[in-house]
Amino acid sequence: MPKKYLEKDVLQAAMERLEIIFENFDNVYFSVSGGKDSSVMVQLANIVAKKMNKKFDVLYIDLEAQYRYTIEHIEVLKQLPQIRDFYHIALPLALRNAVSVLQPKWICWEEESKHLWVRNLPKDSINIHNCPFPWFREGEEFEEFILEFALWYQQKYKGKVACSIGIRTDESINRFRTIAFQNKKIKFQNYNWTTQVKFNEKFLDVYNCYPIYDWRTEDIWGAVSQLNLKFNYVYEMMYKNGVSIYEQRLCQPYGDDQKNGLDQFKALEYDTWSKILNRVNGVNFGNIYCKTTALGNIKSCKPKFMSWQQYTVFLLESIGMYNRELMMHYYRKIKKFMIWHKNKSGIELKDIPDEADSQLETQKKVISWRRIARAVEKNDFYLKRLSFAQTKNDDRELLKLIHKWDNLLDKSTKTDDVTLKKVIKENYG
Repeated sequence: MPKKYLEKDVLQAAMERLEIIFENFDNVYFSVSGGKDSSVMVQLANIVAKKMNKKFDVLYIDLEAQYRYTIEHIEVLKQLPQIRDFYHIALPLALRNAVSVLQPKWICWEEESKHLWVRNLPKDSINIHNCPFPWFREGEEFEEFILEFALWYQQKYKGKVACSIGIRTDESINRFRTIAFQNKKIKFQNYNWTTQVKFNEKFLDVYNCYPIYDWRTEDIWGAVSQLNLKFNYVYEMMYKNGVSIYEQRLCQPYGDDQKNGLDQFKALEYDTWSKILNRVNGVNFGNIYCKTTALGNIKSCKPKFMSWQQYTVFLLESIGMYNRELMMHYYRKIKKFMIWHKNKSGIELKDIPDEADSQLETQKKVISWRRIARAVEKNDFYLKRLSFAQTKNDDRELLKLIHKWDNLLDKSTKTDDVTLKKVIKENYG
């Protein structure tokens, strides 16, 4: 049964919200990702728009390294009869890469990396060769583009604009708080599911609208079944591969949240996966360690049948599968770490304990294989967790890797790592 809210089910409520949008806004566009939520939203909008004799536009940002099924589904959505313009964006945008400390951002559709592209530019896309946006700059952030597009769209079509987004608040308490109970935001006619867009401290005549904000995952699939809506077949594949409907994620798979499902990419589309391995630095490391502390999770996933020493060797060999230079960098520093402890405390390689007192390990006062393994898990380039300081030699090695791997860091790179920021500033100004 659909969820009841204020004496009506969420499907009816969403239809009424869409009617309000089409009645009150001069121009409407829907932001879609090819995922289940935005797909259902835009298909519901097509039903309402057809009944009201309205047209709308669609914004789709193609992130290049996508599931093949997602692209196929986008082509199906393009056929919705009430669409006026479909903005298929395939521009070089900077995207978060949470699986590599060396490439915290990667740029999709970058011309310099054309030989590594996962697929060719879509024929009907807006790309770097036909870009109509005078404000666009290569390598700008995804979030910046969204705001600049809203401003451009409003200036092009004039009047009041609605940008509808398929966000559901049951996926995040912060989303729920922001959309449903944020008193400080400016709303359209006091509807909680709307928010006026602010750009450079100025409010635009554009409102973000969330017509399905109170839906649950079950409601999405209920609507697909009840209304015979089209859906991205990759969800079917995920379900068959053992992924719960509550854990299925589609967006670019290297972000902070999506990386936890990175190993699914290999299982579902091995041909696409093989191309991604060469496209995005650290992807194979992310696949191997997507459930470990290597990528920021709390608990290590060392196999129980392995000792910490065996696990350290396993980690190093796995890194070497995609970047031998990085593996050798870690090997040399770990060897120095062991020699230092041998000279100071007389601890031979064969006598290094698998584990030591955890408090002393945290305080960096003892050597153990667990401490070494966890340093490697964190992809800590300078191995500061083993008491190493940043050195000029490390910086030279880092720069060598950067230059060899298509300038993984440059002055446009955004990173929260203090050391990497310093390296970028010193070398790129």
